[in-house]
Amino acid sequence: MALKDTLEQIKSFDPQNVDFDKMGVWPAPAKVLVLILLVLAIFVLTYFAKISDLNDELASVKAKEISLRKTYEIKSFEAANLDAYRAQMDEMDKTFKSLLSRLPSDSQVPGLLDDIGSKGRESGLTINATTMENERAAEFYIEVPFRINVDGGYHDMAGFISGIASMPRIVTLHNYTITKKSGGLLNMQIAAKTYKYKTQEK
Repeated sequence: MALKDTLEQIKSFDPQNVDFDKMGVWPAPAKVLVLILLVLAIFVLTYFAKISDLNDELASVKAKEISLRKTYEIKSFEAANLDAYRAQMDEMDKTFKSLLSRLPSDSQVPGLLDDIGSKGRESGLTINATTMENERAAEFYIEVPFRINVDGGYHDMAGFISGIASMPRIVTLHNYTITKKSGGLLNMQIAAKTYKYKTQEK
């Protein structure tokens, strides 16, 4: 009898004309369906309210884990090669100090010009002039340019340039002009530069 009543209630239930005020007299399947829909709605709302945030947090943690793993790999590699890095730093420091020792100080520039004059005379040249020009500051050093004017033979000039290249102080040679003079002599004017280390401000 109860089954028959339930079937009658289902037949008479009109889903297009639902009266929520009479929900207590709805047939059991309709009540179950509404209950399932309520559970699904609660689940969906819970998912978007909580689980979605947790998923975002999980994705953020995973990305951070990948970043930390990469950092760990880099640090681990550096730690494993620390002795090699220190040896490289020591070698670079020695090279830097060696190059720095080849740069003249303010008080040594006049002596450097005297040494260049001596090289010219040793090569058989006549030193007409060694003229200092204005210094030019770069980021880590100061250029000290000067011009050299000499007379002599071609081979003497080649020996002079070779002598400058072999000097302990760093001197670079740049634009030059050679003109013929009377008596088979040549005149050479050449731009030269030496460099001073620029002390870094702390």
